[in-house]
Amino acid sequence: MLKLDGVSKIYQTGTFGGKDLYAVNDVSFDVEEGEVVSLIGESGSGKSTIGKMILRLISISSGEINFDGVDVSTLEGSELKAYYREVQGVFQDPFSSYNPVFKADRVFRQIREEFFPGMGDRAWSEKVDRSLRDVGLNPDQVLNKYPHQLSGGQLQRFLIARALLLDIDFLVADEVISMLDASTRIDVLNLLADLKSRGLSILFITHDLSLGYYVSDRAVILYSGYIVEMGSVEKIYDNPLHPYTKMLMASVPRLDKKWEEVEMELKAKKSGRAEGCVYYERCPIGEDACARRHPDLTQVEEGHLVACPYYESA
Repeated sequence: MLKLDGVSKIYQTGTFGGKDLYAVNDVSFDVEEGEVVSLIGESGSGKSTIGKMILRLISISSGEINFDGVDVSTLEGSELKAYYREVQGVFQDPFSSYNPVFKADRVFRQIREEFFPGMGDRAWSEKVDRSLRDVGLNPDQVLNKYPHQLSGGQLQRFLIARALLLDIDFLVADEVISMLDASTRIDVLNLLADLKSRGLSILFITHDLSLGYYVSDRAVILYSGYIVEMGSVEKIYDNPLHPYTKMLMASVPRLDKKWEEVEMELKAKKSGRAEGCVYYERCPIGEDACARRHPDLTQVEEGHLVACPYYESA
């Protein structure tokens, strides 16, 4: 359904834009119909940049993003509008998506004006009612309310319902539960799992491995703009191979033991393209050779790839 092929995003930085900053570097993966793929990494790894490129909120610098075989970057006018009928995004902070002086359901009215101008009032009311109930909201309790009268979880569900009004096929869910309280997070995760069961494809962007495991079929581990490991969640979680993935796993709190100390002091260099392994400066097993060449993604078992020199010769 969705395929990224060698996608990079380069920003110009420094005086007079003389330096290249690679926010995303030669990223390739796909999302099949009815599949949830988690894009996992710490802040600054390029996760949200990828989501914004898929949604055409920012342009790509190189590579291609294809949706059902069509290069997304070529879409204009009516074709781009048709793309947004199938692909929508929901972002981290639900509060920033609403104007506090308007009632929250104004976001539905904007969809109607843009995509359903000829639909009658009764048909539209039934469509809104159905989309709200699909995300577990009671229309009588949430419609005609101002944003401050609704919880963060309700506002986030509102945005998902807004996307469902278009009968979308693909959802970019960018840190959609990171600002919600614990009691609400599981509800939104269960909602995403339910939408997946109905055939919706989801790119689930998160920094939390445990959340990715809960909701996903496959995981893509991103570090400093590079994919360092990729595969089914069972294989990555049961047998993490890249040192960065292992570090993330060690950071997940467990009830049966104390948190392991995680080395976080060294910061990967963000200026320019890394000559060697992007994780070299933080890697506990890195050797001199790792600093000279960035490793390719290597398949170590069926459906499990890792970018680490240690596994290239295995």
